[in-house]
Amino acid sequence: MKKEIALSLHEIGAVKFGNFTLKSGIQSPIYIDLRVLVSYPKVLKQISTAMIEIAKGLTFDLIAGIPYTALPIATTISVSEDWPMVYARKEVKDYGTKEKIEGHFEEGQTVLIVDDLITTGGSKFETIEPFTASGLKITDFVVLVDRQQGGGRLLEEKGYKLHSVLGINELLDILKEEGKIDEENYSKAKTFIAETQV
Repeated sequence: MKKEIALSLHEIGAVKFGNFTLKSGIQSPIYIDLRVLVSYPKVLKQISTAMIEIAKGLTFDLIAGIPYTALPIATTISVSEDWPMVYARKEVKDYGTKEKIEGHFEEGQTVLIVDDLITTGGSKFETIEPFTASGLKITDFVVLVDRQQGGGRLLEEKGYKLHSVLGINELLDILKEEGKIDEENYSKAKTFIAETQV
């Protein structure tokens, strides 16, 4: 399944090479753009299936997709498995209910966080805050791609567990083995990951 997903991501143009600034501020020669998933339902389903397999081994009451990229993934998982879903608003409205968390939940329930990828892990703590502030518990994160730049270790240090479908090194190795990327882009990306691993 990992190989199929890696090839699908390449096919839809989700794996890009060049010079990119990541959310963490790091300059990277590889960028994984999963926002395109909404236009490829077969790939979205493929990815959701892989994440479901991981989630089935975990304990939770609700799942939560992180806006915006992970919302379609979490929605697909929710509909497929009949697992209730909630999400945290990026911007809390100053009208209506003014809720931070959308969807039905009860205080004390455990939420499984579904996200597209993780880099350093810093932004995941921004993710956690509105859930814990609303009385929900978080123990696990499931992501499609772990960029292997310290995010997993940081979450672990804070008492959370990270589960990923693919590590970025696995993704690169598969694409190289299948002749989808050239030696230059492969080497640049592998060197960058090795130098920035925490």
